[in-house]
Amino acid sequence: MSDVMYLSAGLSSVGTPTLWAVTIVGVLVLLVLDFVVTRRPHEVTMREALGWSAFYVALPLAFGGWVWAQYGSKQGVEYLTGYLVEKSLSVDNLFVFMLLLAAFAVPSALAQRVLLYGIAGALVLRGVFIALGAAALQTLDFAFLLFAIILIATAAKLLRDALSGHEQEVDIATMRSVRLLRKFMPVTDEYHGPRMTVRQHGRRALTPMALVVVAVLATDVVFAVDSVPAVYGITEDPYLVFATNAFALLGLRALYFVLHAALSRLVHLSYGLAVILAFIGVKLGLHWAHGIWSGVPEIPTLASLGVIIGVLVVVTLTSLRATRKAEPGPREVVDERR
Repeated sequence: MSDVMYLSAGLSSVGTPTLWAVTIVGVLVLLVLDFVVTRRPHEVTMREALGWSAFYVALPLAFGGWVWAQYGSKQGVEYLTGYLVEKSLSVDNLFVFMLLLAAFAVPSALAQRVLLYGIAGALVLRGVFIALGAAALQTLDFAFLLFAIILIATAAKLLRDALSGHEQEVDIATMRSVRLLRKFMPVTDEYHGPRMTVRQHGRRALTPMALVVVAVLATDVVFAVDSVPAVYGITEDPYLVFATNAFALLGLRALYFVLHAALSRLVHLSYGLAVILAFIGVKLGLHWAHGIWSGVPEIPTLASLGVIIGVLVVVTLTSLRATRKAEPGPREVVDERR
């Protein structure tokens, strides 16, 4: 995949075939390491989750420092901005993963294995979408405009759902992937550890583990449609797009357990993501228009980084303030008991 994306896209100023190969091998090694860690089902302690989260934050930041030192501040800022965007969107992904794990009643000891399957599937899908995006940018004059429309439409949907108070819900019975699997194979009522299939009554049957993994992989497709155009709005370099996606996804397993309780307090995150996606959509639209008429201004990447950080800080503070006000104090609790 590396040579194809480098030669056919013609956009990369960072990703040589050698660097592509080293990066892909590195990602595979990290995935294998995660599979080894989760081989024995166990409940993740906060200490373990914090340790892995620190590792998966330090690694992409160190890589960003290397990009900055090797290729200059422009690529360094593009990488850092793209990583921040992808990490923000990945937190939203965790909301859906949390809902899926709850809907399928996944035992806590198996949660990290389900998340790891979802991350591996997401990496494959992102690779495919990144390659398609690079090809589109090379062959279609209106590709930037198309990406802009996708992001603005997604932002509008997020904002509409947030304003209406619509909460994300998961109805297993209506999921097409789950219904399709049940048509072809029987499904057991109970989990059998991390096993996807078991032999029951003389025939092979799926376990709930297989259903939840397929459901997670199906949602990965939706996430890829949003996230890949978003980071292409920051940089046109397919290698940096892949690197930001890979680093943002690899840390999700540990981040899930760190933020499990805190995620419910980020009540304004959807507003922030809507603003960020709309902003990047406008940036892409201006970039497309600038190619037609040079008089159209473009938004610098450094300014984009400032806007994204500012939005995330604001929605985090307002979320914490709103949820703190909603929590009953000691006097209120006593009154309710009366």
